[in-house]
Amino acid sequence: MEALISILIGVLTACGVYLVLRARTFPVVMGLTLLSYGVNLFLFATGRLTIGQPAVISAQAPGYADPLPQALVLTAIVISFAMTAFVIMLSLKARAELGNDHVDGHADEEEHS
Repeated sequence: MEALISILIGVLTACGVYLVLRARTFPVVMGLTLLSYGVNLFLFATGRLTIGQPAVISAQAPGYADPLPQALVLTAIVISFAMTAFVIMLSLKARAELGNDHVDGHADEEEHS
């Protein structure tokens, strides 16, 4: 199971980096989203999640689940949602002002020919 999660984190990160390096804005937004998914999964994996254990330590419980990774991932989800909304609005504004959706604002050479 650990190998599967490690491979999934690697694939999400690799696809996210590939999409961030694209010249258009929509793949960049998708790449940032995939990177945030990879980071969230990494935080979950490093938290040693346990099933069926209480989140708060009590005298009767034989063990407990660490609530810190869950809180970190919940915070990261909220921040990544806000970041995605901001980047989408920024790219829509850039498209409206520049007339294309290239990251650098310049159109391809083939479009001018």
